[in-house]
Amino acid sequence: MTTAGDRAADVPADGPANRRRVVPRNRDELGDRVLTLPNLLSVVRLLGVPLFLWLLLGPHADGWAIVVLAVSGATDWLDGKLARALGQASRLGALLDPAADRLYIVATLIAFVIRDVVPLWVVVVLLVREAVLAVTLLVLRRAGWPPLQVHYLGKAATFLLLYAFPLLLLADGAGPVAGLVQPVAYALTVWGAALYLLAGVFYVVQAAQLLSGRSPAGVEA
Repeated sequence: MTTAGDRAADVPADGPANRRRVVPRNRDELGDRVLTLPNLLSVVRLLGVPLFLWLLLGPHADGWAIVVLAVSGATDWLDGKLARALGQASRLGALLDPAADRLYIVATLIAFVIRDVVPLWVVVVLLVREAVLAVTLLVLRRAGWPPLQVHYLGKAATFLLLYAFPLLLLADGAGPVAGLVQPVAYALTVWGAALYLLAGVFYVVQAAQLLSGRSPAGVEA
């Protein structure tokens, strides 16, 4: 959820050279409100993850699982719009939104591997990406930096993957519909996964620039 600008404030750092340190504003400049409509929508999305997994792995109710994914995608778009329109952007919302995105992606990939919808290597690659980002986030926190703003490539990748997943379910079935949606599902999956990895690389590069004392791309010194 893009809820804050990418600009930064300069803060004088210690040292004889009086160097200036770039401090990302992003989430730390957002409000502390918890009970907001956008946050409620994000919580609803999070609660949908176990339901989605149960539908896929329990009764194999793929149609209802697709409905849950569709509702998740709609609330993902809506909570950002409402946060900006109502002035209800918050630090909690800025954390919940990408967390829900990642949980849906990871949960879906694991369920798809169990059901042989996608090959194992696809899941391994994307899970390694998540592990690298988790380590990067811990390093940033230990150095005193807040989490970086979600990159637009990451949002685009999430958008593509959340559209690809229900199509992959349809493509896994039989009949003319499966044959029709199969190439579209595979194309969206490939493009979404590629952008997802690229967004992860950008995140790591920006984190490395901050840790080395340089201003990352898109952040003013």
